[in-house]
Amino acid sequence: MPEFSPTQYAVPLFVVAVLAEMIWSRLRAPDKYEPMDTLVSLGFGLGSTVAGALFGGLALAVFIAAFEYRLFDFGDQWWMVWWAWPLCFVLDDLKYYWVHRAGHRIRWMWASHVNHHSSQHYNLSTALRQSWTGAFTFGLLFALPLVLLGFHPAMLAICGGFNLIYQFWIHTEAIDRMPRWFEAVMNTPSHHRVHHATNPRYLDRNYAGVFIIWDKMFGTFEVERDDERIRYGIIKQLGSFNIVWAVFHEWIGMIGDIWRSPWRHKLSYLLREPGWTHDGSRETSDMIRDRWAKRIAQGEGTTKSVATRNPIAADGEAA
Repeated sequence: MPEFSPTQYAVPLFVVAVLAEMIWSRLRAPDKYEPMDTLVSLGFGLGSTVAGALFGGLALAVFIAAFEYRLFDFGDQWWMVWWAWPLCFVLDDLKYYWVHRAGHRIRWMWASHVNHHSSQHYNLSTALRQSWTGAFTFGLLFALPLVLLGFHPAMLAICGGFNLIYQFWIHTEAIDRMPRWFEAVMNTPSHHRVHHATNPRYLDRNYAGVFIIWDKMFGTFEVERDDERIRYGIIKQLGSFNIVWAVFHEWIGMIGDIWRSPWRHKLSYLLREPGWTHDGSRETSDMIRDRWAKRIAQGEGTTKSVATRNPIAADGEAA
């Protein structure tokens, strides 16, 4: 089978889409793009491409070795097995959900994934904020079960490429809502805006890549509300356009916490959720959400009545 990388063919479309959104922003919402922020996003994209070229061979070598122990064999012409492609795409997206969820719940993986969330703006250039250090988190291990099931590494790479292409267009505020049937099944700009929000209600929600059904199945879905303005970025904002700091700040913070903590807590700073501390000096996303929920329950908001007045929220929660 000839080599095929769908993302290479999509790059010109990415460029055209970013330029079109910039024009829309200039005419309709000038605050949606900030030149230095966009430049940092482009730097992330370039650095991620270089890192992929340098370290991508490691994942390929692991997958090829594991493929020799596959449980099922689709034959020498595996690319001709038509039904394997949609099955691979769906299972790869399920894999993406779990690796993405782990990227938010395990600090070692968050140190890499935080790069994607570090912008306080939400536009198509934000989609380019890909990690330089993903190879060091061993997220590739989540794909090993698919290799062992018999999906060729090249098939997984192609399906993963199309998954990444799909996720590009959902990084925008230019699109409000898609049709209800589409919102019910697919990941959309509305769903993904929730994922990039720092509002307590939205923290660590909507991990989906292509199909939002995974979040609905596993209890991590949250609908975007019209009565609550989204704040983007991370809990402790970078406050800098220094790309080196943007890439490595969480690695530096994590290593510092490990170095200063008692021996019995060092592994927890590596494997527990971001924000966890042995002395309770910081908060995890669960702690922030619980504190917010208690405040709401004490009378500082009536989420139930608001949700009832919002048909989109009511439909989303029931779906």
